[in-house]
Amino acid sequence: MIVIVDYGAGNIQSVKFAFERLGVDAVLTSDVEVIKKADKVIFPGVGRAESAMVKLKATGLDKLIPALKQPVLGVCLGMQLMCKHTAEDNINGLDIFPLEVKEFPKTLKVPQIGWNQISELKTDLLKDVKEDSFVYFVHSFYVPDNSFSIASTNYGMKYSSAIKKDNFYATQFHPEKSGSIGEQILKNFLAI
Repeated sequence: MIVIVDYGAGNIQSVKFAFERLGVDAVLTSDVEVIKKADKVIFPGVGRAESAMVKLKATGLDKLIPALKQPVLGVCLGMQLMCKHTAEDNINGLDIFPLEVKEFPKTLKVPQIGWNQISELKTDLLKDVKEDSFVYFVHSFYVPDNSFSIASTNYGMKYSSAIKKDNFYATQFHPEKSGSIGEQILKNFLAI
């Protein structure tokens, strides 16, 4: 069973549709017991960090998600919330990754919206994805390049566009909106 964590942080339907295109009926839920029993968990997110964390805390998901043992894929805001702290709203995240989420410098056009390349690809999540493939981004905050990085992107600077630690994977970009490349990444996650 594939579960998409539904905590009211937007964009979950497009993630569900992406799995449907792959022939997978993913379950949308915030039920702690259902999430615990899932084979794989998707932790998506679009919106503000603070309101998302309030919702996670209200449902106990802030304690559950870091304790999960099955493969977990954070997407966009989901990736940022998996970090220790974010400059957006100056709040603490789930601390799965001991990383700080930073705001893009004012010299760059933000949010970064549209297609950009991913490079320095590592791990099974990015198997059969070519170096410098284009994927779809929408974000104003970023995770600096770090030792957990499994993909990097340049947008006025090099930053980490995908990270991995143990059973936790996360992408700053949206696989569900990234065409055939995104489909390959979701297939790879299903195969982990």
